[in-house]
Amino acid sequence: MLSIYRKEIAAYFNTLTGYLVIGLFLLATGLLLWVFPDTSILAYGYTTIESFFHLSPYLFLFLIPAITMRTIAGERNEGTWELLLTRPVRLWEIVLGKYLGSITIVALALVPTLLYYLSVYRLALPVGNIDSGAVIGSYIGLFLLGGAFAAIGMFASALTRNAIVAFLIALALSFLLFYAFDALSGLQLFSTYAYQVSALGIQAHYEAISRGVLDSRDLAYFLSIATLFLALTQLTLAADRIPRKHAIRQGMAVVAGIILINVLGHGIVSRIDFTAEKRYTLSPLSKQTLASLGAATHVTVFLDGELPAGFTRLKRATTDLLNDLKAHSGGKLTFSFANPLDGDTRQRQENMLALAERGISPTNLNVRTASGFKQQLIVPAALITGEDVEIPVNLLQNRTGASHEQVLNNSVENLEYAFVSALRNVAEGGRPLVGFTEGHGELNNVQLQGAIQALISSYAVGFVNLDSISLADLGQLSALIVAKPTRPFTETEKYKINHFVMEGGSLLWAVDQSTADLDSLRTTGDQIAVAHRLNLDDLLFTYGVRFNYDLIADMNCAQIPLTVGHVGNQTQIELAPWLFYPVLVPDTPHPMLKNLDGIRCEFVGTIDTIAVEGIRKTVILQSSPFSRRLNIPATVSLQLAGETPDPEQFRKKPYPAAVLLEGRFPSVFVNRPVPTGIPASMTTPERGQPAKMVAIADGDVFKGQVNPADNSPYPLGWDRYTEQQYGNRSFLLNVMDYLTNGSEVIALRDKEIKLRLLNQVKVNSEKTFWQTLNVAFPPVLLLCFGILQYYIRKRRYERAIQRRL
Repeated sequence: MLSIYRKEIAAYFNTLTGYLVIGLFLLATGLLLWVFPDTSILAYGYTTIESFFHLSPYLFLFLIPAITMRTIAGERNEGTWELLLTRPVRLWEIVLGKYLGSITIVALALVPTLLYYLSVYRLALPVGNIDSGAVIGSYIGLFLLGGAFAAIGMFASALTRNAIVAFLIALALSFLLFYAFDALSGLQLFSTYAYQVSALGIQAHYEAISRGVLDSRDLAYFLSIATLFLALTQLTLAADRIPRKHAIRQGMAVVAGIILINVLGHGIVSRIDFTAEKRYTLSPLSKQTLASLGAATHVTVFLDGELPAGFTRLKRATTDLLNDLKAHSGGKLTFSFANPLDGDTRQRQENMLALAERGISPTNLNVRTASGFKQQLIVPAALITGEDVEIPVNLLQNRTGASHEQVLNNSVENLEYAFVSALRNVAEGGRPLVGFTEGHGELNNVQLQGAIQALISSYAVGFVNLDSISLADLGQLSALIVAKPTRPFTETEKYKINHFVMEGGSLLWAVDQSTADLDSLRTTGDQIAVAHRLNLDDLLFTYGVRFNYDLIADMNCAQIPLTVGHVGNQTQIELAPWLFYPVLVPDTPHPMLKNLDGIRCEFVGTIDTIAVEGIRKTVILQSSPFSRRLNIPATVSLQLAGETPDPEQFRKKPYPAAVLLEGRFPSVFVNRPVPTGIPASMTTPERGQPAKMVAIADGDVFKGQVNPADNSPYPLGWDRYTEQQYGNRSFLLNVMDYLTNGSEVIALRDKEIKLRLLNQVKVNSEKTFWQTLNVAFPPVLLLCFGILQYYIRKRRYERAIQRRL
């Protein structure tokens, strides 16, 4: 068999056709990856050669049939096949030797493409900033694909004596096995079994491995394909030499072997994630969520069409994640891509209206082109459709001040969290119930409109009157939000809140302890900020937190418009920093705050934590080090906005403004009489079920601004004066997700993927050099190898002739 293997390789490289085929493959690959703009690595901007692995299957459809077409057909046409059969070697050894020779030639054809990796390695910023593990895994996938196509090519070559016919048969069979099953899975006829149909084809398994992940099931599939077609090759060649019964037994043995390979591959599921950050390894929580899906669930991704390079990367990452989720869902999860911007103007408007009703809005991009910039509308979102529920998923995580590349990288990091969080809601039968308390002077509907709109896509949101709601109905809520009360709570209402906490309910406190208000200041010029009396201090103290009666003045603050004079009849207005509107910048490692913008607050106070056994406390927001606090009552004047603060007075320390509390909270009503309105039979435990709450010393943190012209609300976190989006909306969503889903879900936000970019300065200045190197060098290297091989072969024959003489 070894001699057949060597002969196969030597025979291929002894002909000009062999070099021509590989040379054309390398030339086409080089042009596609380094010159043509639609597939260029340089235009993509990231240090990856993913495009090579995406294009290679289609080039392999021509390369490998050209390599294998003469393996058997050529021998039979030239009359050397019968001579080979007379040798002391068995038929399966001949087939295996030729097959190993073919895949060795494929491997040798791939060796010059390592130059692409080395070039990107040198062009990375900094040098070497490339995920080498992912490249290794992708090459393994490409080699397995080559092995499958080579086995198909061998079978095609065994069917005919004509090498061209063998090439065409191999091309057709390879294309059908690679593409046809994936295409069939998209048809309505096979929608019920789309996953199973797709898994029969090569494409799904190759795409899974080409990312840099080797799964035992994908490996078993490729081994099965190779085994099947090599067995068919042997049976075809031995059809007229062995009895039919013997052939049937061999066929059954092959089928049994293939079944065994797949049983082992699926029974002992193992994955090797070659990527540096293990970014294709799903968390146990994700797998558990997929296993809990009770009905068929479909994900429609709207990030489609002609996209800029960064959004193409986001689309690929979304596809990869959904493929992984789909593989672990047992066929319950399917997904598809749709571009809502396709069609005529009317169709696009209808699509946008339908998406807006589901809480999905488009994003307008400024895309750089050769002639400048152009506006492009995209929809970076997905819609998860379950049995009775639809939940939108935002794919783009904007962050003020971050670069375009960093925003997209953050979005890629956030994908698993975004999808798994939504899928958990689907698995649990719908959106969790969240209630805002009312009846105590809390924020009104217009002020809370931005918060409600932010929550409504993932939660069922309503208002709760603690005075009238029953304990049973209150227990249906997943979370309760107390947003800036200004009037005191009764003992009965406090009992209901305490009962809710004892039952494991989650609470979000957004409380102002002072009466300071900018609207009042604009009327009078100054205001004496006094304390609110909310009758909550004992309840909160028992839980382990105290809202202090003070105000934070912070030099890191938002701006407000001030009248600075008049010119004629025109009022002159300028923006000035307002120390009592701190912008709290998240700087703690808690995943709730990862990649968040600064959070705009108004007249925020400080929080102290109290030592309570069994309660874990984490400060999640605090002022900047350049801040100080004022005890109330205190006089607050707008004149402060026009004065330059003395930095020496603000070099204090950060003050806690928001705290997370977790554990089994003690009850404030232990050994106390049951309030009026509560059944006397109610008993209060000393400690409740495990629960969570977030306490924020600012009642306005979730208040949206209102357009004075038409009284319409702005999105939460939008500052109409500076036209800046702060992180209040994302903060609210993350807090509520943590309170309703638990720490294990929000922990998915800890996933980090290193941003790997090309050195654009180097790319622009040396573009021609790298294009020439990668297009010309691989074929030149092949030519040098051919000349060397020709020279060695010539010397060998000359010596042989001399010996004979």
